[in-house]
Amino acid sequence: MNADNPLAVSPATLELYVPEPAARPGDTPDFSHLHIPPAGIVPRPATDAPESSLRELPYQLIRVLDGQGKAVGPWNPKLSAERLRHGLRTMLRTRAFDERMVRLQRTGKTSFYIKSTGEEAIGVAQAFALNRDDMCFTSYRQQGLLFARDWPMVDLICQIFNNRKDRLKGRQLPVLYSAREAGYYSLSGNVGSRFPHAVGWAMASAYKRDSRIASAWIGDGTSAEGDFHYALTFASVYHAPVILNVVNNQWAISTPQAIAGGNEATFASRALGFGLPGLRVDGNDFLAVYAATEWAAERARRNLGATLIELYTYRAAAHSTSDDPSKYRPEGEANAWPLGDPVERLKQHLLGLGEWTEERHTALLAECEEEVRAAVKEAESHGTLHSGDDDLESLFEDVFETMPQHLRDQLDELRSIG
Repeated sequence: MNADNPLAVSPATLELYVPEPAARPGDTPDFSHLHIPPAGIVPRPATDAPESSLRELPYQLIRVLDGQGKAVGPWNPKLSAERLRHGLRTMLRTRAFDERMVRLQRTGKTSFYIKSTGEEAIGVAQAFALNRDDMCFTSYRQQGLLFARDWPMVDLICQIFNNRKDRLKGRQLPVLYSAREAGYYSLSGNVGSRFPHAVGWAMASAYKRDSRIASAWIGDGTSAEGDFHYALTFASVYHAPVILNVVNNQWAISTPQAIAGGNEATFASRALGFGLPGLRVDGNDFLAVYAATEWAAERARRNLGATLIELYTYRAAAHSTSDDPSKYRPEGEANAWPLGDPVERLKQHLLGLGEWTEERHTALLAECEEEVRAAVKEAESHGTLHSGDDDLESLFEDVFETMPQHLRDQLDELRSIG
């Protein structure tokens, strides 16, 4: 008690709080702290509903597929069996591609790779819900979007190998693809830039009276960066026709999502401070991801502005081929993830509908693996990381329309040394 101020209380010793994951290496995986609501219970508002009526959505979890693989609730997009089979095939192609690329990296044919294992429903289902010419600003785990848009597999492998058929001439990291004709904006290792770039592109589309919208993806860790907040401010103020996706896969490399504030509030709830709708979606549920994206896309096309979507998922693989997750999370944690595997869940849904069989699934797996093998063989014929002819002249291209003399002199000198 302070004699001068009888209401004052002696302060307690302060303690700094640092979030920790529920389990570390050597522990048993533990997701008991998560609240996973039943599928089908979240209401689906009209796409033109005012934001003020949507403020419970960021704290809920939109799910369509239940534990038996049945589609339930108002968010069921009621896709045709053909569409569902196409989605399953595209996710399996993506997974087969990822597996082979990692093996090639381990043999030295490329320097780096990042898998999307466990997150395939995000890139694929969202691509299905968008128009073919909508512009996508992805991070490095949405390669399924390119497969959904039928981009040639060989072209991607040549970019990964940085060989003489690499359209980017080795100027990007192997997984930082660029495919303008597929509406796939060049990736950046600075993933936070995806949001402001997408918002700017969407504003320009609206300014030009175009009909195309934009969509962007970042991870949960990147949501703690300034780019996230700048983008949401502009998207809110100018009603930009854009979908802003935060892929909450629980880990930003070796840092748990809690470090970015995920334990304090959902990432979707950050939309509230900007006056934007926020949706929180089961990212391993192909139907839920499709439905939420379709809802947000329709809202953007009707000049009703942006939507922030949190895709709740789990990064089943290492962050990249440079990462060893056994150093920071327990073995088997991916298998314990309560929302399961997106491929298996869609497969079970099709089996329940009588639109799929185990035999067809086995045949499709083999078909996808053979397709990847054939594409790799063709790409390897153009060289890999440490094979093929060096194209020294490409080092000096795309700077000046006509190469000036001083660069010609440098090229001649380089040739003489080589």
